[in-house]
Amino acid sequence: MIVPIEPSRLDAFRAAVAEQGAVLYRDLPWRRTRDPYAIWLSEVMLQQTQVSRVDGRWQRWLERFPTVDALAAASASDVLEEWQGMGYNRRALALLHAAQQISEAGGSFPADERSLRALPGIGPATAAGIRAFSFNLHAVYLETNVRAVFLHELFAEEEDVPDRDLLPLVDATCPPDGGDGLIDPRGWYYALLDYGAYLKKTLPNPSRRSRAYTRQSRFEGSNRQKRAALVRALLARREGATTAELAADLSRSELAAGRDALSDADVAALLDQLAKEGFCEWERGLWHT
Repeated sequence: MIVPIEPSRLDAFRAAVAEQGAVLYRDLPWRRTRDPYAIWLSEVMLQQTQVSRVDGRWQRWLERFPTVDALAAASASDVLEEWQGMGYNRRALALLHAAQQISEAGGSFPADERSLRALPGIGPATAAGIRAFSFNLHAVYLETNVRAVFLHELFAEEEDVPDRDLLPLVDATCPPDGGDGLIDPRGWYYALLDYGAYLKKTLPNPSRRSRAYTRQSRFEGSNRQKRAALVRALLARREGATTAELAADLSRSELAAGRDALSDADVAALLDQLAKEGFCEWERGLWHT
């Protein structure tokens, strides 16, 4: 059962967050632009990746692919190469495929939620981030730092809080399009993000009291780790490689990490998975990215 929160308490909450945001503001490079392409890129890169790691990689990506049309014209291998070290490779392919759709539609980035969410890889939080930070529009932006603030301030004594209890409050507290004279959507969510980051550094992570909280699964030795290593091996062999060559590459890295070598059949199964997802293809007896 959702217990209603009094409007006066929400007003006090907004004032407290705005005050904390002013004190804790982080001057991050992607906050110095309103280019929806650049902001979209930052939102994708920041998913489960530390800010310090994104700062630098975001700039490098934009030097290589400065516009959505430039990204759309790039090869999958170039995009995957630039993405290495940034987490799930499928996010890079989603960026490429979404850029291709935007470019084919004329190159103008959509601002409405439905059109944004129709693009590959763009979910509710990413769409809301683009709307708020690029277009300064009202949006329901619920990500881990934002969630931490709402849990800390409004659900301090509760456990296992579902997002369905938070989403109406996120919606109610976000200012209207362009702002309300006190703060705008862009500044509001910056304040929430910075306050949430501060809380997670100084307190036991409030997000752990969310029903949506999950510990990230072990990466080393996982199937995900082997797939990532195989993508790197493919990128290192731009002229193409046989299954046996890739199995040897992957087995060397597995043995160096103290794990067992993989058979050609094991690697062939991984390659078939990657091919179905668009990471590579079999052509004239060789695997290519």
